Order: sequence, then C-alpha cells, then structure tokens
Amino acid sequence: MKPSLVLKMGQQLTMTPQLQQAIRLLQLSTLDLQQEIQEALDSNPMLEREEDGDDFDNSDPMAESIEKKPESTSTEQSEPDNHYEEPINTVENLEEGDWGERIPNELPVDTAWEDIYQTSASSLPSSDDDEWDFTSRTSTGESLQSHLLWQLNLAPMSDTDRLIATTLIDCINPQGYLDETLEEVFESFDPEFEIELDEIEVVLRRIQQFEPAGIGARDLRECLLLQLRQLPERTPWLGEATQLVSDYLDVLGSRDYSLLMRRMKLKEDELRQVIDLIQTLNPRPGSQIEAGEPEYVVPDVIVRKHNGRWLVELNQEAMPRLRVNAQYAGFVKRADASADNTFMRNQLQEARWFIKSLLSRNETLMKVATQIVEHQRGFFEHGDEAMKPLVLHDIAEAVGMHESTISRVTTQKFMHTPRGIYELKYFFSSHVSTAEGGECSSTAIRAMIKKLVAAENAKKPLSDSKIADLLEAQGIQVARRTVAKYRESLGIAPSSERKRLM
Repeated sequence: MKPSLVLKMGQQLTMTPQLQQAIRLLQLSTLDLQQEIQEALDSNPMLEREEDGDDFDNSDPMAESIEKKPESTSTEQSEPDNHYEEPINTVENLEEGDWGERIPNELPVDTAWEDIYQTSASSLPSSDDDEWDFTSRTSTGESLQSHLLWQLNLAPMSDTDRLIATTLIDCINPQGYLDETLEEVFESFDPEFEIELDEIEVVLRRIQQFEPAGIGARDLRECLLLQLRQLPERTPWLGEATQLVSDYLDVLGSRDYSLLMRRMKLKEDELRQVIDLIQTLNPRPGSQIEAGEPEYVVPDVIVRKHNGRWLVELNQEAMPRLRVNAQYAGFVKRADASADNTFMRNQLQEARWFIKSLLSRNETLMKVATQIVEHQRGFFEHGDEAMKPLVLHDIAEAVGMHESTISRVTTQKFMHTPRGIYELKYFFSSHVSTAEGGECSSTAIRAMIKKLVAAENAKKPLSDSKIADLLEAQGIQVARRTVAKYRESLGIAPSSERKRLM
C-alpha cells in the first residue's frame, strides 16, 4: 500500500478540563470534597481558606464573583468582620512555667522518649483501673481474633495449651462459631507435639469461658447453653430455658407452641416467660466485636420548617469558603513571559476555575434539593406513607438539566431533615397504580406494609396474600410477589416466622 493523505470530517464530543473538573466535583461526597479542597489548598499557593474574622480586602478582580455564594432560601449573607489581629507567637510568648519540664537539646545515650516523657500510650488506664469496662475492649476497630488473643494472654496456660488455643481462635468465624471440628484441628498438628484430642476439647472449654458469652460454640444449641450457664443461678425460669434449648430447640424453631406446652408441662404464660429469657441471648456472639471502621455522614443540605414554610439551605459548616490570595495574585505581571510569571498566572487561573466549579456545584445542589423538598412536601409533613413517586426525569425537567447531572448530584449527597438524615436518592421511587387511576410510590407502600405488620395479631400474623388484600382495600393494587419483595427489603420475616405467643 502506498502512503497517502486523506481528509476526513467528523463530529465528536469533547470536554474541556474545566468541565471535567466541574463534573468530578459534582459527584464527590462531602467528605471526599473536603479532601479534594485540602489537596487544592496544599498544591496551589493562589488558593486560601477564608476564616471567620479575616480581613477580606482582596484586590483580585475576580474577588467579587469568587465570594458570591449560592442563594439560600433560609439564610442571609452576613457582612464579613473586618477586624484583624496580629497573630501571637505562642512559642516566644509562652511562659517558662507553662512547660511541665524543659526539653533538653539531646537525650542521653541508650534511652527512649518514653523513658523520660509520658506518652499517650502510657497514660491509658490499665486493666485494673476502676473505670475500665468491657466496652472499652470491644470498641470499633478491634477484630474478634485480637480480642480473644488479648484474653488468652491473661490466662495462665502451658506452651502446648497456648498453641492449641491460638489454633482454635484462628478457626472461630466472625459470628463466634468454631468452623472446624475438633478432629480436623487435631489432624492439623504435627505428631511430634504429641497432642491428644482430649487436650483440644479441654482448651476449647476454657476459650468458651471468654467474653463475649457463647464464643467458640460448634452450633446454635451449644452457643445458647453457654450463655445460659453464665447467668446467675437465681435467674427465673433458667432451668426450663436450659431444658428447652437442650431438648426442644427444633420445636421452638418451628413455633409449635402447643407441642412445647405439652412436652414441658407448662402453661402458655409460663412458656412465654421461658421464651422471653431465651430471646435475651445472642445467637451471634461474635457480632458484638465490630472490626469495621465507622462511616461518617456529613449532610450537604439542611431542611427545616420556619413559620409554616419548609426552608432549604446548604450546610455551611461542610462548605469551606475559598478565595484567591490577593497578595500572590498581585505578583502576576500581565506582560511578563518569564517562567515564574507563567507558573503564577496558570495557578491563578486554576484557582479561579476551582472556585467557580465549587460555586456551580453548590448552586446545582441547591436547585435539586429545593425541587425535591417541593415535590415531597407530604413526606416532610406526614412521613413515608405520604411519599410521592419521583424519578430523575421529573427533577431534570424542573431544573433544566440532564438526568445524568441529577444522578451525580443525588449520589452520596445527604439531606438533614426533622425526620432524620436521608440520601437524596431516597426520595426517588417507582410508582404503583391505584384504583382511582392515581399513583402511589413504592416507598409509601413499604411504609404501609411495615405499619400493617406492626399492628398484626402475633398469634396469627398476616400472610403476603392477606397484606395484598388489605392494600387493595385501600385502593392500591399490588401482587402477592410484590408484597413479598417489599417485605424482604424491609427485613421482615415471613408470617410463619413471625408467630409469637401473646
């Protein structure tokens, strides 16, 4: 083939860096946005955070547009405080008496910092402290294995027993049950250790005395019995509860209460008290030790009622105020083409675009949140049962934006309301036709199902078909399988598992 030049014409969609930045900031959550802003402050000397009490004397021509905030339906902009105080050098003005001790220039040889100065680790309370409690050891971030190993280190054991205990702890799953059989654990040891199967069972019984109660059980029956054995002997109905768990746990699972009363020779009220005692036990003791890190939610929008009107405003605590550093911006020379001046000019332009993208994000968020509150006014007044059907297209048409933009705005954005904190996507739901020709949202139907189940007779719980009939009587046509799907999404058990003694 001979090389040749060919002229082609076509169309393609391209996005400028500024548009890409605006879209990226739009889809960030509040916590991610704060991290993004901090990274921009660290990398761009032209950007600075405006603190309360700062003198806002900005000579930058873009200052007015930079500081303009999106209008809020409930707040008024306050005049900035022009009072400025010279920062105090706390190191030079600190009195000598404020120091607990003078820091020497060099520490002695072969010493550690902890040998001379008290650290935060050494100031922690010991296990013998009166204020120490179990919850301090089961705080967030500690795994179940580490918690059990911590108790193992306090238990006096031989080296062989400690090896067995460590192996057994590794076989305990996050729910607190022993995954492996004792025979499998026995086969995992090297024969040269000369470990017997009876030794493994004895060590397991010692581990089962650790906290939380019921740990190291091999099945549900053993887990409940371990917890019952740790209760005081004078606990009412303790003997009957132990007998029920030992001999009739499968009958209790099938909820055949009449058979239980005949076999245990108990009256209905007595059986109910025995079952109440069993229900205080934890079938998953390992779940008390949470190893996951907490997830923090910072609301982006605050909704409140004032003088009979629902007001929407941005959470100013989560929206740091940025501006261009007037001093650095003044160093930029328009006609200078040096490398330093070009760098500063580029940084200035990036700072302006970053602030403009933040303002655009806030304005878009306010428009969408205002439309959601306007559309779902019944929810804020009466609760979930008054939720109306809402899709992305409805909000996109109201604010004059594309549905993809609305999707980005409502993802990982939260609204603080008098009824709680909700993600903006919570207010969007599909619809179900009613007998009158109207529409009812799936969220409202879920709330009705939850209300019907809460008011049902515990001896004769409502089936999915009965719930569908009750909803149809209210003019809502829902199939039985749809009711089952909504019920499962609410975490409500089937009617056969909801049967209770009154």
